[in-house]
Amino acid sequence: MHCEIKCESEKCSWFGPSYMGLMMVLRRDLWGSLEEFNKNEARGNHLPYGKDFPGHIPTGRFSNGKLVPDFLASMLGIKETVPPFLDPKLSKYDLQTGVNFASGGSGFDNLTTIASRAISMFKQVNLLKKYIVRLKGIVGEKEAKKIISGSLYFTSAGTNDFIFNFYDIPTRRFQFNVSGYQDFILNRTQIFYKQLYDLGCRKMMVVGLPPMGCLPIQITLKYPIPINRKCIEHLNADSQSYNHKLVNLLSKLQAILPRSKFAYADIYQRAINMINNPQKYGKLIQPRTGNSKFYG
Repeated sequence: MHCEIKCESEKCSWFGPSYMGLMMVLRRDLWGSLEEFNKNEARGNHLPYGKDFPGHIPTGRFSNGKLVPDFLASMLGIKETVPPFLDPKLSKYDLQTGVNFASGGSGFDNLTTIASRAISMFKQVNLLKKYIVRLKGIVGEKEAKKIISGSLYFTSAGTNDFIFNFYDIPTRRFQFNVSGYQDFILNRTQIFYKQLYDLGCRKMMVVGLPPMGCLPIQITLKYPIPINRKCIEHLNADSQSYNHKLVNLLSKLQAILPRSKFAYADIYQRAINMINNPQKYGKLIQPRTGNSKFYG
C-alpha cells in the first residue's frame, strides 16, 4: 500500500520512538526529542550524536545529524527541524507548524517502556490531546480542527517491542510464538491509529520494521567475534512477515475510517540495499580496531 500524502495546512506532527543503540546510517527513520524533558534511560544528548547537526551539537536525536522528520518538514517548506513538544521554550509558531512527540525506547507493548522509562505510544496520544488544547488557545477551535485534520502524522514503532520483549528479553515468548506476537502488536497498532483518528487526525505515514537481523545490537549478541558478524536471517524474515501484515492492516483501516489516508513507508528494502551495496552510499573506511571494513 503506497500513497501520496500532502500537508494541506502547512503543519506536520510526528509520533513514535527513537531507537537506542542502532547504527545511524542504517536507520535514518530514527529520531529523539523528549529525552531531555523526560526521565528516559535512552539519551542522545551527548557526542558523537549531533556532530553533523546545524551547530554541531547533540539535540537528543539518535543520529549524527538531521532525521527523516526534519528532512520531511524541510522538503515541504515548513521549517528546517521539528522541535519536541515538551520543550518549555516551544514557540506559538512551532505549535502551529509541527512538533515531535517521539520518545527513545518507546513501543506499542506496555512492557517495552518499563525498562527504558520512555513515553509509550499511547501516552504520546495523551500528549497530543494536551497539544490540541494549547493549539486551540492560540488559533481558536475552528482553525485548530483544520490544522489537525490537514496535518501529516509520521509514525515509526515496533522494533523496540520485538527486541526488548521477544528476542533479547523473551518475556512475551512465554505467551506467543513470533506470529502471535506480531498479531498482538498489530492489534495495539490498530487501537493507536483509531485513537489518532478519533482526535481528528486523517493523514498517517507509517514506517515498517527495518531488517531487525541486521541491527548491530542483534549481530553483536549473536556473533561476539567480529570476523563472524553477519545479519541474522530469521529475524529479517520476521520483519518482512510483520510488514506484510502491517500493509494489510493499513489498507483495512483506510477502508473503515472515512476520509483517512494511510501511507506505508518501506524502510526494509532501503536499509537492506544499503547493507548489501554499501559502496553506493559512502566511502570505504577502515575501523581503528579489527579487520572488518565498512562504509560511512
